[in-house]
Amino acid sequence: MQKTWLKQYPAGVPEMIDVAQYPSLVALLDESFAKYAGRVAYKFMGKNITFAQVDAASRALAAYLQGQGLDKGDRVAIMMPNVPQYPVAVAAILRAGYVVVNVNPLYTPRELEHQLKDSGAKAIILVENFATTLQQVMANVPAKKVILTALGDMLGFPKKLVVNYVVRKVKKMVPAFEIAGAVRFNEALAHGRGMVFTPAKVGPDDIAVLQYTGGTTGVSKGAVLLHKNLVANILQSEAWYQPALKKIPAGQQIVTICALPIYHIFGFNTNMMLAMRMCGANILIAYPRYLPSMFKELQGEKFHSFPAVNTLFNAMAHHAGFSSVDWSGLVISVGGGMAVQSATAKLWLEKTGCPIVEGYGLSETSPSATCNPVDSTAYSGNIGLPMPNTELTLLDDDGAEVPLGTPGEIAIRGPQVMAGYWQRPDETAKVMTADGYFRTGDIGVVDERGYFKIVDRKKDMILVSGFNVYPNEVEDVVGQMPGVLECAAVGVADAKAGEAVKLVIVRSNPALTEADVRSYCEANMTGYKRPKVIEFRNDLPKTPVGKILRRELRDKA
Repeated sequence: MQKTWLKQYPAGVPEMIDVAQYPSLVALLDESFAKYAGRVAYKFMGKNITFAQVDAASRALAAYLQGQGLDKGDRVAIMMPNVPQYPVAVAAILRAGYVVVNVNPLYTPRELEHQLKDSGAKAIILVENFATTLQQVMANVPAKKVILTALGDMLGFPKKLVVNYVVRKVKKMVPAFEIAGAVRFNEALAHGRGMVFTPAKVGPDDIAVLQYTGGTTGVSKGAVLLHKNLVANILQSEAWYQPALKKIPAGQQIVTICALPIYHIFGFNTNMMLAMRMCGANILIAYPRYLPSMFKELQGEKFHSFPAVNTLFNAMAHHAGFSSVDWSGLVISVGGGMAVQSATAKLWLEKTGCPIVEGYGLSETSPSATCNPVDSTAYSGNIGLPMPNTELTLLDDDGAEVPLGTPGEIAIRGPQVMAGYWQRPDETAKVMTADGYFRTGDIGVVDERGYFKIVDRKKDMILVSGFNVYPNEVEDVVGQMPGVLECAAVGVADAKAGEAVKLVIVRSNPALTEADVRSYCEANMTGYKRPKVIEFRNDLPKTPVGKILRRELRDKA
């Protein structure tokens, strides 16, 4: 495929960058800890935590872990929401020479058992709120070293005591548990301060992270992300963001809202690691679904960057608390994880003056592969251009490149592409081509300028009487209808057409009727695309990141 996209690059964004500037994530972290020691790295519940504090705490925790009999390359799981202990744990694990296994704290015991067994994690660091989940599977998993933390453990005295008391006793957010031999986080730090930390020798081809895919396409698999994969994507994102970051007044530290969960690759690299590289401060939001609390955290803060998913942008923009926050410093809103809908993008631009810049990527690509130019002034409806050092092509089912304008499976090649799936050579072979492209399972088209657009995932496509219906299109059209808060389209069995479109809607106006929706669809979509079944619900099933689970809607149907 001709790299026509390079002509569309904003001024100052290079075609290629040196992605080998650091031999590892550890080298990047060490440099930032030294250069930015006195600057704020994280803001959490009114507490500022500096780079130096993260450095010291992670060094102590790394020394403690090295004293637990772990070998280089051993896996250590982290199971927490966005609290300061998370980045401390990540830095400690990497500096000690181990591999981070990010775990969704909302996992059921079955899901947690699968991931700990599959990864072979020998240790786990988790917030006590979820200890009861671990307790139920402890006998069956290899993780015998357990470090427990409480939400307020890094807030200092006396705030730590107050927050932990409220979480445990008032809000009753910590179910009873009993895990023999578990060590408290602050005790581990205290022990580690008295121990010798030996910096591990870590190189670009060592594994940094096992990032498990959501499991929505079958059994959850661990994407093997090497140090060089993650370093490359950090530097690619930094280069891509430059036109927007230049709008930040000289001398101001870059401040980012961290509402994406850090255990998800989007939050891990786009929030935590990119900020480490750029001397950025992250405002940690532990529970972004509870919007009143989130808006309270943001009051009085001046921030510049906000990566999020469509559902969060949409929910925030519709919430009464939105106006209590100062959005005037926002220069970049990055949408990813799922398609950004035009109605959401329009409302966000109206309310903040900062357009949502949609990007695209996967756990397997560390994650960012494409993005719209960050100096865009409006929503485009596409996923943008391949980032520096990145190539995209569109393939047919036989692996041949499709002609321009024809939909094909998006395939990605670049330094951010994973090494493969953990201990699953068969699954790796299914997605990697002989010439190094990763087949995403997403169907896309590209225009003559080099802009890519997703029309949908292979498995989500609905076949109505031989016609392809792409749920994204149906959702985008209906999402613009007054009275619709959000919606999802799935295929259901139909005796006449093979499949039919089912549309599930969450209303913002309770007066909206099925007849209203049908009339709107008739006016805006050709016959075979219109939903045959319309259902109203109070909410849609979503992943913790906010991606709508179409599969769950299909299964119920």
